[in-house]
Formats: sequence, structure tokens, C-alpha cells
Amino acid sequence: MIEWIKALHVISVIAWMAGMLYLPRLFVYHASAEKGSVQSETFKVMERRLLRGIMTPAMIATFLFGIGLVSSGVVDWSQGWPWVKAAFVLALAGFHGFLARCYKEFAADKNERPAKFFRMINEVPTVAMIIIVIMVIVKPF
Repeated sequence: MIEWIKALHVISVIAWMAGMLYLPRLFVYHASAEKGSVQSETFKVMERRLLRGIMTPAMIATFLFGIGLVSSGVVDWSQGWPWVKAAFVLALAGFHGFLARCYKEFAADKNERPAKFFRMINEVPTVAMIIIVIMVIVKPF
């Protein structure tokens, strides 16, 4: 059963990360679109579907399956790597919340941030993902 939980956890993480990498990219293009334009309205639909239909359910599944793994005893919390991983997963959840707030600003035509801002923050999930994968696979400490 534990192998199924691991598989479902990894599937959930992949879906969540796909959204975390794509939503800021949509914001880059949306920030350049004129408010009220057809293009802006199309981005609103795409962002809503990505956030509510994929990212949030995938994040919830990631946490549920992750908690399932932790409660099964497969994680040795006396080592340092699970703590670093957990910290970065929580940071990603916070970033998810920030993206949800940005989505609401775009949906209300109240975004004030330039496309360059979203281009820069698009790298945040990538850096977190690299650190998390290294912690889980290499277990450096």
C-alpha cells in the first residue's frame, strides 16, 4: 500500500508543480494585456481553471499523500533532510497562496505589478523544486 501512496504523492506533486510553473507565466502575459480586453478576459478564464481545477486540488492531494507517507513511518525525522524538505514544501504552499492573491487581483482588474515582476518570481518554484528533489533523493544530511 505504501508504494501506491508514494506513486500518488509523486503524481500530485507533478500536477501541482506544473501549475506553479505555468500560472506565473500566464501572469506575465496577462500583465501586458489591456484591462478589459478580450485577451485579458481569456487569461482570467485560463488562470481560474488552472488555479481552481488543477493547482489547488493537486496541492491538497500532495499534502494528504505526504502526510500518509509521514504517518506510515517511512520518514526518519532524526535526519536533517526531511526538515529542509518540509520547510520548502511549506514555502511552496505560501507561494501558492500568493499566486492565488495575484489571481484575485487580475480577476478584479486591480493588478499593479509589471510583467517583469512575474517573470522573476516564475523562478521561485523551480529553485524550491530543485532543493526538495535533492533532499529526497540525495539526502545530503
